[in-house]
Amino acid sequence: MAILADEGRYLASESSLYRLLRSAEQLTPRGRKAPPRPRPQPWEATGPNQVWSWDITYLATTVRGTFFYLYLILDLYRRKIVGWEVYPEESAEHAAEVFKRAHLREGVGAADLVLHSDNGSPMKGATMLATLQHLGVVASFSRPSVSNDNPYSEAIFATCKGCPAFPEKPFASPTEARLWVAGFVAWYNETHRHSALKFVTPAQRHRGEDRDLLAQRDALYQAAKAANPQRWSGTTRNWEPPTSVLLNPGKPGPRQDPPKEPSPWP
Repeated sequence: MAILADEGRYLASESSLYRLLRSAEQLTPRGRKAPPRPRPQPWEATGPNQVWSWDITYLATTVRGTFFYLYLILDLYRRKIVGWEVYPEESAEHAAEVFKRAHLREGVGAADLVLHSDNGSPMKGATMLATLQHLGVVASFSRPSVSNDNPYSEAIFATCKGCPAFPEKPFASPTEARLWVAGFVAWYNETHRHSALKFVTPAQRHRGEDRDLLAQRDALYQAAKAANPQRWSGTTRNWEPPTSVLLNPGKPGPRQDPPKEPSPWP
């Protein structure tokens, strides 16, 4: 348009030319940038054992360049750690074993569960996928190299490694690492008051104690407001327990078919 104007020519307004280009599908990106990848399937958990998230994180060892690997599974509705283990290597076989134990211990019913993870080889290994298919579990995966698609696992690893009790020195053995993680899991499930659960513990949420606890808090706040109404500019704090948790928010869609079998604390 600017070049035509410099030549003293006017053909149409910018909006008209853009309309013509759009109708001819000439406004799509023409660079080498890869097209945006669609978001993963959104899931909604309205109760326990509906959506689990899992991942593996590195634990430094006393040998430079060598790591232990913490496998950890989280139930999103309760924010409860339902399964974990420390191994000296990553493998789909280890992942399947950790998952099977958690699945049995939590008493998950057939075809009730979605398991979300990233795209690592242990997550998509033949043994792991075959285990999920056998148990009727729906596998859900993040987009490649997009950590935000697995936010709950990322968050709990940040809590784990950011905990003041996390050892300053590397772990000398898998047993030493397991002992520390066992203590962390006990603290996280039984003592840690989770902000997303309105500051009750995952264990209280698991046992169904959260509703009475939150109702008591609400009654206390209502009484405080009634006693000194001039101190309150609006409603009291919302102590209603969360009724659902969304993974990769969006309108929850239908379940996908299970994958086919490949041929002291603070």
